[in-house]
Amino acid sequence: MPTTSDFERMLRGVALRVTRPRVAVLSAVHDHPHADTESITSVVRENLGAVSHQAVYDVLRALTDVGLVRRIQPPGSLARYEARVGDNHHHVVCRSCGSIADVDCAVGAAPCLTASDDHGFAIDEAEVIYWGLCPSCSTATSS
Repeated sequence: MPTTSDFERMLRGVALRVTRPRVAVLSAVHDHPHADTESITSVVRENLGAVSHQAVYDVLRALTDVGLVRRIQPPGSLARYEARVGDNHHHVVCRSCGSIADVDCAVGAAPCLTASDDHGFAIDEAEVIYWGLCPSCSTATSS
């Protein structure tokens, strides 16, 4: 688990000034994968006290722009953020409760990056979303 000094190093490593809100947001995203902005704001407020929604939005945008966090938004869902970046993983989403989990890409070469027709694009990422029912919702449905 990264420490405050790890988060500070991460921010400096991408030429972002180290501020308490940036460290708090980065920590919240690491501690709560796939959290939406409201949830992240609540966690940050628990740690820092008063902080505006706009400040959290601004920090999330800055962290996303430099690649320290990834923004995902499955159809029908709010934007969510995660600290797992740069590995071309995918997600599975519960149709009932909306929970999200990471799914590693196929082992070896990433077949999802080989499009049937790339139209001349240099493809470096693919978004694959698996949909279904999580174990809790699946059990509740069959009961």
